[in-house]
Amino acid sequence: MATPFIDRRLGIFLTALAVVTVGVPLANLMLDPSSGMHVPSYMLSLLGKYLCYALLAVALDLVWGYCGILSLGHGAFFALGGYAMGMHLMREIGARGAYGNPVLPDFMVFLGYEQLPWFWHGFDMFWFAAIMVLVVPGALAFVFGWFAFRSRVTGVYLSIITQAMTYALLLAFFRNEMGFGGNNGLTDFKDVLGFPLSADATRLALFILSALALAGGLLLGRAITISKFGKVLVGVRDAESRTRFLGYRVEHYKLFVFTVSAMMAGVAGALYVPQVGIINPGEFSPANSIEIVIWVALGGRGTLVGAALGALIVVAAKSWLTSAFPDAWLYALGAMFILVTIFLPQGVLGLIEKLGSRRAKAPEPEAVEAEA
Repeated sequence: MATPFIDRRLGIFLTALAVVTVGVPLANLMLDPSSGMHVPSYMLSLLGKYLCYALLAVALDLVWGYCGILSLGHGAFFALGGYAMGMHLMREIGARGAYGNPVLPDFMVFLGYEQLPWFWHGFDMFWFAAIMVLVVPGALAFVFGWFAFRSRVTGVYLSIITQAMTYALLLAFFRNEMGFGGNNGLTDFKDVLGFPLSADATRLALFILSALALAGGLLLGRAITISKFGKVLVGVRDAESRTRFLGYRVEHYKLFVFTVSAMMAGVAGALYVPQVGIINPGEFSPANSIEIVIWVALGGRGTLVGAALGALIVVAAKSWLTSAFPDAWLYALGAMFILVTIFLPQGVLGLIEKLGSRRAKAPEPEAVEAEA
């Protein structure tokens, strides 16, 4: 029997996502601000940010949940996609910047740059920046994976070198000489494609694009995992040496899915930046990549939908706890990871499905009385 392209869990999640994508804009546009159901404009950017994180979690689950590659460097791919978009937004400012230079971004004028670095050329065009959002993280993942997978680096060693790669990028982007704004990063964006980023309509459009990107990422991940290619990935995860013995070029499968995952993370970063208004080297922090792993583990590794659900749960909890109990967040995050590891190895999604199956198997009260 053929595997359905959209199974029950994916169908439910996409339906809920569609309801949110339609309902939130309607609640923002049509309901009175005094209404309790009104969604304020700032909430659009916050929810859009959550959806970007969910897409990032799906990207990691694609390689960790289905191929066994525990990457602690996906925060780097996310940040690179964000920087690519941030560079375009900086070029969009033009002469409206604080220093009035139509070519050089403000931080370059302040640091005494006389001309635009070669790697900034082309980012004044949106289509070029959009391509770079995919190419830059994808190229890094391809080169990194080419050497790592051909050398048969696996397990904890691979995780360590992905984290080392991320930390190296963190240190590099902190340097003013790199030409990416140093410690302050890129900020003070004005508009995108001629639309002001502060306008409610722009925030609404970015929120909808984030939802569509998440849906697209889930469908792409589903298409990969239910295909013959996906079955080989699971074989690599569960028994890599045996899969290699059967004649499969394991390193090619790993390299492809790792590159695709990095490009998905880059898209998430590109949509994230105009909604938060800044991108700086802090996004390369290894702690961010570790937190992404917690999202996936909490939601349910190897499910795609669970990864997105875990990201939404954790980032929503983080937003609330860091404002209500700022000192308790790291303890809460650690506690969640420990509890899930010990008591919920299949994550929140696994728990929901287990409770649902028990309820379905439970006999109806009327039937029990009839038997008695």
